[in-house]
Amino acid sequence: MPLRLTDAERAMLDGAAGAGTALAMRVLIKTAELLGARDLTPIGSAHIDGCLYHGDSGTLFADRLVEQGATVAVPSTLNVGSLDLIHHRRDRLDAHAAAMARRMMQAYVALGCRQTWTCAPYQAGHRPAPGEDVAWGESNAVAFCNSVLGARTNRYGDFLDICAAIAGRAPRTGLHLPGNRHATIAVDTSRLPAGFWADDAAWPILGAWLGRAVGADVAAFTGVPRTGEDQLKALGAAAASSGAVGLFHIVGLTPEAPDADTVFGGVPPVETITLDMAMLRDARARLSTSDARPGAAIDAVAIGSPHLSAAELRSVGHMLGERRCAVPIYACTGRHALAEIREEGWEDRLARQGVVVVADTCIVVTPILPKSSGLLVTNSGKFAHYTPGNTGYDVVFATLADCIESAVAGRLIMKATA
Repeated sequence: MPLRLTDAERAMLDGAAGAGTALAMRVLIKTAELLGARDLTPIGSAHIDGCLYHGDSGTLFADRLVEQGATVAVPSTLNVGSLDLIHHRRDRLDAHAAAMARRMMQAYVALGCRQTWTCAPYQAGHRPAPGEDVAWGESNAVAFCNSVLGARTNRYGDFLDICAAIAGRAPRTGLHLPGNRHATIAVDTSRLPAGFWADDAAWPILGAWLGRAVGADVAAFTGVPRTGEDQLKALGAAAASSGAVGLFHIVGLTPEAPDADTVFGGVPPVETITLDMAMLRDARARLSTSDARPGAAIDAVAIGSPHLSAAELRSVGHMLGERRCAVPIYACTGRHALAEIREEGWEDRLARQGVVVVADTCIVVTPILPKSSGLLVTNSGKFAHYTPGNTGYDVVFATLADCIESAVAGRLIMKATA
């Protein structure tokens, strides 16, 4: 069936809103046709992942949109770029790449996007309403937007995200359709010991298991205790990177899962999985690429994927106390959280103790680590997944407490378990 366009959409395609909007519409319509969408849906906002420099073509595409007069039609936030615009030369990009990355970031600002530069826009004030259609890029943000906020988005990649923002439309398909948001897989966590949930590592481990177990399917957990946004952020990020999870439900906690009947749409689940600790121990083991033993020398610690909230940054400071790090902790965050802790004096204090605060970007999307190989300790399921391929470092996954202790000691400390 051919794609149906409204009169307003056809006018945009024909150039009534300018050449840049017409270009965005052409991209959007072709994608919608490939996806089998019947029409487009108006969106309330966008989160743009295409602002990260992967090569000159991306910069030239953004430049072309600017030159043709395009601007975003809906509130749009920006994901991480390739540069830390706040701290001088955190990156090791060559001169050409740095110049093109900066030019790309400037182009997206010229298109009318907010300079959030964070993979956690939901903690920077961008929080669409339940049931609202949006077009978000960045896999962890998509999982959080759908699952925790209850808004509706597919995983919009480069450069479909900015085209949707300019047109104010997205293909009405996938998770924009209410029927596709029901869970088909039930995950029973009742056999897990209470102590498992007390550890911060529980959430990325659970997410890493989920991504590998269900891929892009929609699962609903039962028996999960009430928890906070930072924990759900970690769960969704690990699930989206180890698999293709764009939506998960937790019965009694997330907005579309008040009860089991609602979350499954009145239909029995296709599959029920009963989680046990053996399954989660296996998931945890897969998060490490090194068999380094406690006491082994390490090169760095990295936290903050997704970006750390202000509360998480404060926790790092409290856990360090008055101690200094023997190896650096790279703490990645957004400027929204950085502004908050700066007012409280935390950034200067953390810097004196050996914490390298990275804003606007992170260590796996741009070269920040001081060399091309080594051993890195992280509590992030997403960092654990991407660090080896993107940086050349081997990874040991650990709790936040063990990350801090390892940085202070300069060697691997593994006291806590989850």
